[in-house]
Amino acid sequence: MRKVSEEIIAGVYLIGGPGVTHADDAAVYLIDFAGSLVMIDSGAGRSSSQLVRNIEMLGLNPGSVSHVVLTHCHIDHIGSAPYFRKQFGSKIIIHEKDARALETGDSIKTAANWYGTTFPPTKVDQKLTGAHEILKFGDEELHCLHTPGHTPGSISIYLDRAGKRVLFGQDIHGPFNQAFGSDIAAWRKSMLTLLALEADILCEGHFGIYQPKNKVRDYIERYLEEYD
Repeated sequence: MRKVSEEIIAGVYLIGGPGVTHADDAAVYLIDFAGSLVMIDSGAGRSSSQLVRNIEMLGLNPGSVSHVVLTHCHIDHIGSAPYFRKQFGSKIIIHEKDARALETGDSIKTAANWYGTTFPPTKVDQKLTGAHEILKFGDEELHCLHTPGHTPGSISIYLDRAGKRVLFGQDIHGPFNQAFGSDIAAWRKSMLTLLALEADILCEGHFGIYQPKNKVRDYIERYLEEYD
């Protein structure tokens, strides 16, 4: 039996992923900024209507999803982004180094070929360029950190809310593949950047939610040891 969406901290929800939506979906998170909604990643593309229902079941309006922030260009994270852009006018944000894969529908760079599917060439509305860019929503800030390694344009995102630092680190565990443009040396540096954040909660892409702070640290350090 599928579980329903869950609230991680005030106004931050898990709305998609294995056990919530389709098994191919990486985790999909939703942040409510006083009625303006931001989705972090979007699953593999087969769960668009279910994501909409899950948002509605939270008492929120899917039409208020103003932005879909993509942590990188792989199909299990980007699949429903075109749907939300078309249906609700949601703006797609991704790092410039992964943007081309979306805009060309590159089946290898998006890993769509791994999933036996395709990704339609899709316009990116905002390309992140810096090592640390801040997106402002009302009085709050969503911090986007360039954390290359898994892909050249991988980002990690954090939000400070209710006295906690919430880190959205989707595929910080890898895997690493030449076809993705993976770089383990760059990844190690990225992980040290994330450790320095001392996040209280880690919202991961495939293996769940980790808290408190010591469990977040342990998770990252375990992979650093594995790929040492």
